[in-house]
Amino acid sequence: MRIIFLLLTLLFWNLTCSATTTDSLLNLLKLEIRSKAKYDNAKLKRIKALQRAYTQTRPDDYNRKYVLCDKLYHEYRDFIFDSAHVYAAQLFELSKQTNSNFKQHESWINLSAIQLTWGMFKEAFEGIKRIKVSEMPDSLKAKYYELKSIAYNSLALYNTNQFYVSKSRLESVRALDSAILYSKPNSYEHLKYTAERFNIYGRKQEAKLYYQKLLNNNKITAHQRAMISHDLSSLTSGAEAIDLILKAAIYDIRSSTKETLAISTIGNLLLKEGNLDDAEILLTEALSQARFYGNKLHSREITAALTTLKAQRLIKSQTTKNRSLTVLIVILVPAVIGTVLMAKNLNNRLKQVKKRENEIKQHNKYLDSINKKLLEDSHIKEEYIGYFFDVISSYITRLEKVKRGTERHAKAKNYDELMHLANDIDIKHERYQLFYTFDSVFLKLFPNFIDTFNSLLRPEDQIWPKDNEVLNTSLRIFALNRLGIKDNQKIADVLQSSVSTVYTYKKRIKAKALVTPDEFESKIMDIQFMQATVVEQEFEN
Repeated sequence: MRIIFLLLTLLFWNLTCSATTTDSLLNLLKLEIRSKAKYDNAKLKRIKALQRAYTQTRPDDYNRKYVLCDKLYHEYRDFIFDSAHVYAAQLFELSKQTNSNFKQHESWINLSAIQLTWGMFKEAFEGIKRIKVSEMPDSLKAKYYELKSIAYNSLALYNTNQFYVSKSRLESVRALDSAILYSKPNSYEHLKYTAERFNIYGRKQEAKLYYQKLLNNNKITAHQRAMISHDLSSLTSGAEAIDLILKAAIYDIRSSTKETLAISTIGNLLLKEGNLDDAEILLTEALSQARFYGNKLHSREITAALTTLKAQRLIKSQTTKNRSLTVLIVILVPAVIGTVLMAKNLNNRLKQVKKRENEIKQHNKYLDSINKKLLEDSHIKEEYIGYFFDVISSYITRLEKVKRGTERHAKAKNYDELMHLANDIDIKHERYQLFYTFDSVFLKLFPNFIDTFNSLLRPEDQIWPKDNEVLNTSLRIFALNRLGIKDNQKIADVLQSSVSTVYTYKKRIKAKALVTPDEFESKIMDIQFMQATVVEQEFEN
């Protein structure tokens, strides 16, 4: 009996200590948020000193300018995207002036890395493919292969085709193996790559040991400690995982890291637990960080979470008021029975409650419509991103064949074959294939588009595609409108046409419509998305 009592006491003590640690870390995080200005000011002070040194450097001292520009790039890399991208591009230009093979490869890696954080996959992969590994110093190869591993892993996350997902993940693992091979044994990079490899292969205990070894190193920076803590949290659960994410968020604040997920992750966890006050503090800070860095996609995600939080707070507030009113009604029942005046007052209160409930319902309907629109946009983007990567992959393959053929014929000075190779590229056919792909994906998403479009016109004015067409130019213009592209210049760029031509098409069709021009555009935007039912089901779940 004593043993059982002792075990229960120890269990209660452990749970209490765990809760106390989490609360202490949460309080420390909120304290650091209030003190973030001192960390940001220190970073800005370093940046200003570097910028001043850069402007004072002789124009022809390219090596010193490169070193200072590299420091500015690393200061801005997780702080402000636009500035980091500017200095990464400047690094590349300076590397050409230094005639240093090392600096040119290093600048390419930096430029591709910052493009990857913004989702500029096309530009990042162009940079990766342009780098010739055989000409690269061994001291840079680990950094190059790390970039390549991250790029292919990110590509796998965005791809919707399972075949290409597996292929991208395989490329990512191969690159990670090469990064381990070229990294210095027992260095931060070597331990980190090894931990990631163990994690990929499901060997979580070994991965945890390597991550813990990194955290025990007092020489790593606050930013490195934040990344390791966040990665380690995915291998744990419960209070331990929460504590690690809290520590990651604290280290992000201390290192002035704005491109981070830790603080928004904690905010969403607290939102699910019903801790609305702390969740609002952290999500508001996360939104501030995302906007400061310039990450619009992350900003939209956090805004959606804050909208949900405000709705829950409103519901909670109204529920509390309703409970208080119920208690009041119970207390006043005896008096209400004998007093007409009190009955009238009670009736008025009940009407107010119903009015508030209707306001809540209307607010929830509004939130429903916003969330459904977000889900619809997400489905459309996923569909087009999938097709985009399919098209890009096929073009890369074809370009590679053309490149090999060109190099072969050029070396042989076979100019006739080179001309034949160039003539085989049918630009008109390629543009037709591009439009065909766009039209097919669009009608897959909006199968009723053509019928609904023509229902707005008189029979003699209706526009139908020919047998060899999916959509024609007129339909394609308003298809782009339905996807949210309203600017005539952008539509003209997509269709390889002039702005005046697009304007003429739109004006001519609206003039023949059965409704006013404004109503015509509104009804085009109301055309139903094919997966509207699926979107509603996902939202209800």
